[in-house]
Amino acid sequence: MHVLVIKTSSLGDVVHTLPALTDAMHAIPGIQFDWVVEESLAEIPGWHPAVDKVIPVAIRRWRKNPLATLFSSEWKTFRQQIKARHYDKVIEAQGLMKSAFLSRMAKGDKCGLHGSVARESLAALAYRQKFKIAKGQHAITRVRQLFANCLAYAEPTEPIDYGIDGSRFTVENSARPSIVFLHGTTWSTKLWPELYWTQLANMAAAKGFRVLLPWGNDEERDRAKRIATGCVDARVLDRCSLEQMASHLASARAVVAVDTGLGHLAAALFVPSVTIYGATKPGLTGTVGESQLHLCADFRCSPCLQRHCSYRGDAVVSPACYASVDPERVWQRISTLIS
Repeated sequence: MHVLVIKTSSLGDVVHTLPALTDAMHAIPGIQFDWVVEESLAEIPGWHPAVDKVIPVAIRRWRKNPLATLFSSEWKTFRQQIKARHYDKVIEAQGLMKSAFLSRMAKGDKCGLHGSVARESLAALAYRQKFKIAKGQHAITRVRQLFANCLAYAEPTEPIDYGIDGSRFTVENSARPSIVFLHGTTWSTKLWPELYWTQLANMAAAKGFRVLLPWGNDEERDRAKRIATGCVDARVLDRCSLEQMASHLASARAVVAVDTGLGHLAAALFVPSVTIYGATKPGLTGTVGESQLHLCADFRCSPCLQRHCSYRGDAVVSPACYASVDPERVWQRISTLIS
């Protein structure tokens, strides 16, 4: 059986889909998947043993100039790839118009979420089979149930297995154990205060740990440099591919993260992690896996679910909600994990 999965982004959503492939692999021996995914995330699906082919797409880049894209060789190549095979099933696992549009190009029986439960209800017009997967469940649970319904096997009850073969990653050998700080994220309200990162880095260094600081853009690189400048033993990493980042995570003793996609990758690699939530909450999309701890801000307007902080009262730090998640509290949780 050969199935096409359309789950283009984001990093967390892609990682959340991996356990469903593991379920299907166990339920249907010999099943193989092709996967349509954003070019920047194309490394991840190939880490799962059930994935045969990864088909990169560049919607984020193409939509900046759609007319030029339609006449480009890149678009022609993508259309040829997605049409190259007739699939037993095409699972559109995102419930969005953009991914539903891509599913219409593929050959095969198209499945997805019912319009009443999809993120964008009109996306359901693209599918022949539509399933009402209850909201109010974690995203991983919902996608596991969707795959079970689309592929006609019993809904899984087994523990989550992301299916990633950790042996593919080169684990660093170092005399000193490392802790990775995933300090970058998309919303300003998700950013833990820079002062707190520096204080936490010094706590880690005092206990004999190296602190590793990855970055993905100029703003994150500059923040990483400032944190490292204030710490006796912190290293700003070179810009990493996802596979290189996975190697750093896999070799770490622990991870401290804000609400960011790389935190889900750490969870998928079973790296002990403390994830800090302020403007958001972990209930439906938080990290899931062995040794995953969530620290949630306790503040009058948290979680606000807003990209920009509107609090105008007195505050010790900014965003104000993170005063309730100070470095001492975070280090206490890390110590629990690594001990």
